[in-house]
Amino acid sequence: MAKTIALTLTEDELEILVDALEADLEGYAEAIEEAKADNNKEDVETFKLAALNIQKLLARLQDMLPE
Repeated sequence: MAKTIALTLTEDELEILVDALEADLEGYAEAIEEAKADNNKEDVETFKLAALNIQKLLARLQDMLPE
């Protein structure tokens, strides 16, 4: 199990992290499509797992943003 850490951020810093993760997620979506086109099933699964983990973290961080 991963070690839990506490981190204090400003709202601006949180927004920066959310933006960066959204961009990273887009990159993984493109990588998945490229791996599919190359018929590289192992990479597809690896990139899908990474994208899923990013989505989970992104959702947690977005829930912390002020409305």
